[in-house]
Amino acid sequence: MSDLNQINSELATLAKHLATRRKDILRSWHVSVELDPELTTSSSLSRAQFNDHIPQVLDAFERRLQAENPAEKEDAFADQKKSAAEHGLHRWQQGYNQRETIREWGHLHYCVLTELEAYGRAYPQVPLGVMLIARRALVRLCSEGVCESAARYEQLQRTEAASRVLDLENALRQLQSMDRQRAETWREAAHDLRGTVHVISSASTLLAQQAEADPNKTTASQILQRSVASLRGLLTDLMDLARLEAGQEHRHVSRFDAAEILREFCNSFQPLARQRNVFLKAEGPQSLPVEGDSVKILRIAQNLVLNALKVTERGGVRLLWEERTVSGVRQWLLSVQDTGPGFERHSAAAPLEQALRHATAGAHEVEARAESSGDVTAGSDPAPMLKSQSNPRDAGNATSTAAAGTAGEGIGLSIVKRLCELLDATLELETAPGAGTTFRVVLPCSYSPPPARP
Repeated sequence: MSDLNQINSELATLAKHLATRRKDILRSWHVSVELDPELTTSSSLSRAQFNDHIPQVLDAFERRLQAENPAEKEDAFADQKKSAAEHGLHRWQQGYNQRETIREWGHLHYCVLTELEAYGRAYPQVPLGVMLIARRALVRLCSEGVCESAARYEQLQRTEAASRVLDLENALRQLQSMDRQRAETWREAAHDLRGTVHVISSASTLLAQQAEADPNKTTASQILQRSVASLRGLLTDLMDLARLEAGQEHRHVSRFDAAEILREFCNSFQPLARQRNVFLKAEGPQSLPVEGDSVKILRIAQNLVLNALKVTERGGVRLLWEERTVSGVRQWLLSVQDTGPGFERHSAAAPLEQALRHATAGAHEVEARAESSGDVTAGSDPAPMLKSQSNPRDAGNATSTAAAGTAGEGIGLSIVKRLCELLDATLELETAPGAGTTFRVVLPCSYSPPPARP
């Protein structure tokens, strides 16, 4: 008999021996796993569940030892890999983590190696080359088993993660749809209410004309007209916010001089500042060419300046602009500083949430004092704004809040926040009690062109 034939014959004999010892090998593997303090999941499995696909793995290993040609060896190896992958799937389904599965493979390797060593001692006449081939096949068995189980785990984890992402995306789409529906409901309600307010406004105008001869009726009529103007402004703000939240506002990018339009804006608000007995100053470079949506930027400036004027009783408000470069990216800053009371920032609420509440409370306080002092001019038209804007609808939205001159229930800052999101801008806040408040809007100097539609 040639050496090759003898080796093949000895390997076949060894494979048959391992088949007769199968139950003992599996029993030894089960005991070693039970004694491992780091493996606890296996204790909840029945013996059949614990063994799972390992008998098929050992079958393939034995067929591989007996194979007489490369094709048979590869077939046995393929079956071995398939069974190992299925074992990994089973362990994942049973709640094993990856480390536990790999440790179990290590125990199986040790148990089969122990059986091979016992066989070598019992049959010392077996050529050394036969045992060497068997040990190498065992190493490959366990290394491939670990790799296949780990690969199956990774595949299952990716699938599970993708499923979670899909669930989250669906939930987000549903939430966005609900948010748009809520915003549309707001807009429709505000639109209907504004129609009613228009009727009341017409009636109050008629009342004012009839009350010119009676000073008491004149005062009452002025208070009514101011309240109607305040309500109209509030409803317009609600409609603006609802449109933004419903995604009905879009960014219209063009080239313009930010310094020029902000100076004109500041000039248009000087009458309101004089009414409040505070200053309103515009500060910045003479020219600042940028890209952006000039109408929406003016709406941001308008809401911030109106809010600052309402809470400032002494000193005044500064509207500032400047350019800067951060990490090679050109930006420009629009800031509104007031000398108002400021507020604490150390509560659990986010700073902008605090600012919204603070603006509402401060505006209510100003209105209450105006009511008690009989100031009927607080709600008068501060300035005829933005008459030269190219978009009549946006220009109308921008002027309506200014024309009302109301507290706005803090909605103005919510509008600012939404407009910043639309313009890829960030909104920063600096404030402290007694030190005033600064809102800073950081805007890009240019925008990438929108992707081409397919």
